[in-house]
Amino acid sequence: MDNQRLILFIVFSFTLLLLWEAWQDQNAPVPETPTTASAPATGAPTPTQALNAPPAPAAAPTSGFAKGQRAVVETDVLRASIDANGGDLRELKLLTYRETEDKNQILTLFEDSATRPYLAQSGLVGEGLPTHRSVFELNPGTYRLAGGAAQLQVPLVWSDPATGVRVEKTYIFKRGSYQVSVQTRVINGGDKPIDLTPYYQFTRHGEAPRGESFFLYTYTGPAFYTDARKFQKVAFKDIQEGKADFEKSADNGWVGLVQHHFVSAWLPQGNVKREYYTRSLGEGLYAAGVILAEGTLEPGQQKTFTVPLYAGPQTQTALEKIAPGLELSRDYGWLTPLAYPIFWALEKIERIVGNWGWAIIILTILIKLALYPLSAAGYKSMAKMKKLTPRLKLLKDTYGDDRAKLHQAMAEMYKTEKINPLGGCLPILIQIPVFIALYWVLLAAVEMRGAPWLGWITDLTAPDPWFILPILMGITSILQVKLNPQPMDPMQAKIMMIMPVAFTVMFVFFPAGLVLYWVVNNILSIAQQWAINRQVEGAPAHKAKD
Repeated sequence: MDNQRLILFIVFSFTLLLLWEAWQDQNAPVPETPTTASAPATGAPTPTQALNAPPAPAAAPTSGFAKGQRAVVETDVLRASIDANGGDLRELKLLTYRETEDKNQILTLFEDSATRPYLAQSGLVGEGLPTHRSVFELNPGTYRLAGGAAQLQVPLVWSDPATGVRVEKTYIFKRGSYQVSVQTRVINGGDKPIDLTPYYQFTRHGEAPRGESFFLYTYTGPAFYTDARKFQKVAFKDIQEGKADFEKSADNGWVGLVQHHFVSAWLPQGNVKREYYTRSLGEGLYAAGVILAEGTLEPGQQKTFTVPLYAGPQTQTALEKIAPGLELSRDYGWLTPLAYPIFWALEKIERIVGNWGWAIIILTILIKLALYPLSAAGYKSMAKMKKLTPRLKLLKDTYGDDRAKLHQAMAEMYKTEKINPLGGCLPILIQIPVFIALYWVLLAAVEMRGAPWLGWITDLTAPDPWFILPILMGITSILQVKLNPQPMDPMQAKIMMIMPVAFTVMFVFFPAGLVLYWVVNNILSIAQQWAINRQVEGAPAHKAKD
């Protein structure tokens, strides 16, 4: 078996799988929204009796999201917009990041848009309590984090004179942090007890982020984490079809929305009993959230509870410190155990050399050296097969269509030359998970977003603007094919030459960091194969037995 063909086949199949997932994600038909008996999508979520709370009343249907007075918050890393309607966090810009399509535009994570809304909302379940549709009082204007201040607060108030209930919602922003604390204080000035059942949710459209390449499929959608079931992704399509599978009741965990390089998550603290939910809101909108059981508030009492909201980049070290399992939102799939040490090594190298591009090159070289004993076995097998190619062609010409005699003669030749055609397969297969894990690491690393390498490469997460790296990748792939045994079938030979061209076209749309890794790996493989070929070609051939 030709080991190089095996590598190309697996890699090509892996790429086709990514393309198929991307096509399905963008072009799959949208099923009709199932009819359910739950409360209308515009109202507060309805908890089950497990939370000992009564059903939420249906809110009057509305179209879109009402806009009212706004408080605009500016810190050193965020620019946020809070609306009096619901006290929602309607817009959120990450000041140190840029949009994929337009590098001059600050990246917008939350967006109050008619076509692509993405909001963070909260409220209280129960009759006579404010939901994300209720109107709060706030002081409109711009709130800026002063020079020496460590944090700033934006207070909002809702009250009902008829019941005597007052709700104070306060957003707390901190310097240098993508974490916003949402503090809620409920004062029961009435004569009836209140079941405190707050909820926190995200409402988002079901499309991928702007600028995402069709050739690079990354997950966009809700995610849940609990101690029992760990990280659980719930696709928008499954919510639409009523097939969402995740742990709905727990006393721990968080709910989030994941997209390429960024995540937002509500992070309830302590072991408060909670219920997770998802909803299809119609018109391509979805909600994912959590309902908490904060107990009963008797007349004359008050209670304050705080739920942090993280909305920012999937920076590995930061996520690990914020909440258990939040680092898993940076999804490496089934290769996570292998991807973590690879990224750890990549990050350590970057700290030394100060450049992610050079770190990719150095890490690729180190991995190649570590796997050298395995890859050498495969390359030796290919080199020996290449040396036998003329004799194999002669056998084919001799026996023609008599495949039985041809295979028997080939087996005898392999035995004489002490070649196992399958001998190099296992070493090659062992390496493939390592390189696929490295692929996912480079794809997920938000740390490289906007990071330059050399000259024309100003962002390793964006495609090469001059196509230099994809062209080099194509040339090196062709050289690899030339160094390997040529298939005896002319059609197979043509296919082997077409594949590098196909890869080159696809890699035009790949991030420059991924293509850089591939080019370096190809160059190292060519050098190794060339050296082994010369070694094998210089060795004396075994004489066939009479």
